[in-house]
Amino acid sequence: MEYYGKRSLHSYFDKERRSIQSPPRLSFNSHLKLSENHEVDHHLYSPSRSSNASAATMYSLMPPPSPDSPWTLSPLQTPSPSLLYHCIASLHRHEGTIYSIAVAKGIVFTGSESSRIRAWRQPDCIERGYLKASCGDVRSILVYGNMLFTSHKDHKVRIWNVTVTDNFRGKKITTLPKSTYYSFLKFSRSSRNNNNQHKDCISCMAYYHAEGLLYTGSWDKTVKAWRISDNRCVDSFLAHEDNVNSIVVNQEDGCVFTCSSDGSIKIWRRVYGQNSHTLTMTLKFQPSPINALALSSNTSNATCFLYSGSSDGFINFWEKEKSSGRFNHGGFLQGHRFSVLCLVAIEKLIFSGSEDTTIRVWRREEGSCFHECLAVLDAHRGPVKCLAATLEIDKVVMGFLVYSAGLDQTFKVWRIKVLPDHEEKVVNIISSSEENIEQLSEINRMKMTTEYELNPVLSPSWVEKKLQGSHHFH
Repeated sequence: MEYYGKRSLHSYFDKERRSIQSPPRLSFNSHLKLSENHEVDHHLYSPSRSSNASAATMYSLMPPPSPDSPWTLSPLQTPSPSLLYHCIASLHRHEGTIYSIAVAKGIVFTGSESSRIRAWRQPDCIERGYLKASCGDVRSILVYGNMLFTSHKDHKVRIWNVTVTDNFRGKKITTLPKSTYYSFLKFSRSSRNNNNQHKDCISCMAYYHAEGLLYTGSWDKTVKAWRISDNRCVDSFLAHEDNVNSIVVNQEDGCVFTCSSDGSIKIWRRVYGQNSHTLTMTLKFQPSPINALALSSNTSNATCFLYSGSSDGFINFWEKEKSSGRFNHGGFLQGHRFSVLCLVAIEKLIFSGSEDTTIRVWRREEGSCFHECLAVLDAHRGPVKCLAATLEIDKVVMGFLVYSAGLDQTFKVWRIKVLPDHEEKVVNIISSSEENIEQLSEINRMKMTTEYELNPVLSPSWVEKKLQGSHHFH
């Protein structure tokens, strides 16, 4: 990795324009242009994939993923077999921002400004198909079982039934709220449904498995609870004084956690025997807007940690007191230079994506509140907007697949294997988009990471928008 030192912003622009060459784009003749504006939610494309074909054969022989696909598969260098941590796939979207990622049953779903929700095979990102909605700006995606929930620009949620076998299949079940205009009686019902509709963008969703409740948070400052069995809105309440940015549910007790640009985290609980919710606790440790939440719980030892990522670059965490159930502030994780935009907690690891273009991997020490930063991934050339992660168990080594999307319009897959605590304290993450590096001493690795932390190189186009004040993360 080069050390850039102090240079003018224009020099970054000039250098990138000279040095960056667009990779060869996979494309073929368009024959479905009219379908982009078709006002019907439906499943359009589902290529068949052979399960025993090698990834190399797929890349070389398969046609482009779908008609008019705005995605290009970026070339990757083959990592050294000795490297346990690397980027295994990278996709670039030529137009539009990637807003959301969700992972389930060997499939990764991505939502963007487009009205198409694309499905990719884990972990090599071969496209399996897509779902076509009548409205784009898919800000949030949630998967549970065969149900896929997506939020759209029209402030509605679409529920899909997806089947993943040899061929990807998807069908829209319903829309929340569902409007009907066929009769006078149904018109009155439609009016009630419109009252239940969010008035602004649905920024986040969470699903409580035991009760079949879908929670939606919006920039209209409200949270709504939807009962999926009959697709009814059973509760709606003003949650914050500003945008609701993230929402999570504790599957053990049904507690709902929300965070907002007003700098607060609130904990809600359903009133016993009713559908309404009541505020039980407000956590406010700093005035900075809070962009992301993650919950890490372990039923075996009854531990529960809540993490929040805020615009000041800090990750605060709270530990649940076993006796009282209260959440006590345990400290904060410091490392990101700019806003923390997304968080994922799985097992003892926390993954954080930031405006500083990096992803940090944190590990919580067993039986304590001590955290250490295991790695800093030189992830993107723009702010990291969303993350998702799945667990891989490989004998002694604990492995993870981490999916990231940035405002540089790239989508990447990382394979991370974490050695046990007593074997290694520092984990080196090497992106395969860098020049071929086979052997680095531990000192050089730490130096490289430090140099990047002091001098992040942002995408010139994004920096230009940032300086003009025309770009926003949401």
